[in-house]
Amino acid sequence: MSKSPEDIALMAESGRLLAHVFGYLDTLPLRGMSTMQVNNMVDRFIVSDLQARPASKGQYGYAYALNASRNQVVCHGVPAMTDLLQDGDIVNFDITLEKNGFIADSSKMYCIGEVAPAARRLVQVSYEAMWKGIAAVRPGARLGDIGYAISQHARRHGYSVVRDYCGHGIGRKMHEPPQVLHWGQPRTGLLLREGMVFTIEPMINEGRRNVHTEEDGWTVVTTDGKLSAQFEHTVAVTSTGVQVLTLRAEERHSLPLQVGAASR
Repeated sequence: MSKSPEDIALMAESGRLLAHVFGYLDTLPLRGMSTMQVNNMVDRFIVSDLQARPASKGQYGYAYALNASRNQVVCHGVPAMTDLLQDGDIVNFDITLEKNGFIADSSKMYCIGEVAPAARRLVQVSYEAMWKGIAAVRPGARLGDIGYAISQHARRHGYSVVRDYCGHGIGRKMHEPPQVLHWGQPRTGLLLREGMVFTIEPMINEGRRNVHTEEDGWTVVTTDGKLSAQFEHTVAVTSTGVQVLTLRAEERHSLPLQVGAASR
């Protein structure tokens, strides 16, 4: 379950490249583009510019470089030419990248054009909730501490946390032990030790936490039709705290919640 310092260094390189993918996404106009156009551009960027592999492509039979989850889509949204990004949308792009045999996994929300204040608030609180979870990572803490920090923050703002999906260990395989739940009780669950690497990726719903999967077998939506938002980072437990392996450029100079220098 734990990785060697050499393994983590290679995973940090995958994470650094994946952060560049989101930097590239930040330059795209997005409004008016289809999610398939975004997928194709990200695929080319990963392969041609970064000399890496889109790790989700071919995983479990999935055919694309990313998930595009818009508005009431909670996760695993399948890109399509008919799925157009419109003014007022919120959308999550979830991307995995493999380099030198190791995989990094991250996602980010994008607000398209003029977005309603309630939707922007959901996006902001979801981002904060992820960082609350990251801030709980340190040797000697437990997985329940992460889930508790996330769920308490979401509930304080009137939101629910999806329980059907969770974070996961990651390395040479996309999904490894342990499962990282986004709810829980303090001082419960697996003990965190230096060298563990996993994702923290809470899905926060505007309404109830209930979800269902659509007929395509992939797309997961809220049952009440209300909005959902998600952010994700891949993190490593260090001797003193946490290292965020997929940290993006805009986060490097103002780490949310003062997670600390270990994340840099």
